[in-house]
Parts: sequence; structure tokens; C-alpha cells
Amino acid sequence: MRIFATYNIKGGVGKTTTAVNLAYLAAESGLRTLLWDLDPQGAASFMFRVKPRVKGGGRALISGKRPLDDAITGTDFDNLDLIPADFTYRNMDLLLDSVAGNGKPARKLAKLLAPLAADYDAVFLDCPPSVSLVSENVLHAADVIVVPLIPTTLSVRTLDQLSDFVAEFNGSRPGILAFFSMADRRKKLHREIIEKLTAERPEVAKTVIPSLSVIETMSVERSPVSVFAPSSSAAKAYRSLWAELRAREPALS
Repeated sequence: MRIFATYNIKGGVGKTTTAVNLAYLAAESGLRTLLWDLDPQGAASFMFRVKPRVKGGGRALISGKRPLDDAITGTDFDNLDLIPADFTYRNMDLLLDSVAGNGKPARKLAKLLAPLAADYDAVFLDCPPSVSLVSENVLHAADVIVVPLIPTTLSVRTLDQLSDFVAEFNGSRPGILAFFSMADRRKKLHREIIEKLTAERPEVAKTVIPSLSVIETMSVERSPVSVFAPSSSAAKAYRSLWAELRAREPALS
């Protein structure tokens, strides 16, 4: 089982659309796939037409009173399951800290996910934008952090901050695959930043996700873009990104 987390300190950069589309493409390719919507806003749950509610809330899951697999629900797509969001996830930092006791609060999510290894090939974590105990848990649990970047100087700075933070981990460290999202090649700054970083940074994917209205339409269609607009440039871009991610993960071949 490989765990992928879509994460960025900044909000509004395309984390949820990335998680939804990549999870769908993983399932379509035959991988047993699970998406955990960790954002209390529940956008990923909404797009998969699943009510953002977990019986007992986040406390039941984090404390172990309700097994994680008991919260899993199916979606409309083969091989793709979902752990829905819940509004109580807004307090997950406190929950993680309170249930850890003398243990390691930053490793709790990894511990919860471990028993699912026999049932899933790929797990995607859709994370809220923050620097918190939740995000630290996500970074420790993930094998690969998928980082959407808008092509601006400040967004690129967040990649450096994330890389520096991960470098401080003891033991195993997650890989990083960053990619440019919401890109507009009509803008000179976007073109310059994309060209510079893809040439200089091996962790930056060649695939660029363009700024297109069809991606925004996902919230209307409530499905991945590859489902309702399979021939669109956006769908082709997400397929290219999935191919790059999978090429870096021999275990998924």
C-alpha cells in the first residue's frame, strides 16, 4: 500500500481537485484505492456525492473507538472507496494530541492506516491547508507528498519550506512530487517560473495543470473531470500527472 498526500500550506491551489482526479485515475487503472477526506469543509466528499459525516465524528476514529475501516463507504466508481470528511475534523489537532498520551501524536494517522494495507494498493489523503499537528501526521504517514503550486514566487517559497521541514525527519522521509496548478501560460511570470523550476528541480513534475473552467465545473458535475469531460485538456493533463506519479512508484506498476 502506497500513501499519497495532496498538501500545500496555502489554500486554493488545487489540492482537492488533484486528490479527486488522481484517486479516480488510480482506481480506473485497477488499483484498489481509498481517499480519506481530511478537510472539515468536505469538498472531496461532496464531489463524490457522499455525505460529509462520520458516525462518532473524528474523535471516534482517532481514539480507535470506531475502526477506520468501519467509516469507509463506496463511491460510484469501481475500486474507489472514501472515508468522508466530518465537521469535527476541525478539532483534529486537539484530538490527535489528547489520544496520544505518552505516545507519538505525529504518528497517529500512520498507525490508523497501517491495518488497511491488505485491502488497498493506493491511499490518497486530501489535507486541509495548514501547518499543524494534522499536517505533520499526514507528512509522516505519506510515502509521497503531491504538492500543487500556483506559478508565483510565494507559492514556490512554500515548496522550499516543505522540503526543509521534511529533511528534518528522523528515519524514513516521504518523497515530494510538486507540479504547477492553475497555470496560465499567457502570463509571462507563470511561463518563466514554470520553465525555471522544471529545469532546476527534479521533484517538480513536467506536467502542468492549466487554469481551465472545466476543472471548476467539477463541483457542478460532482465527479472527476475524466468522467464528464474525458477528451478535455484538463483530463489529459491529470492523466499525464498520474502517469508521472506512477512512474516514480515501481510498487504500483
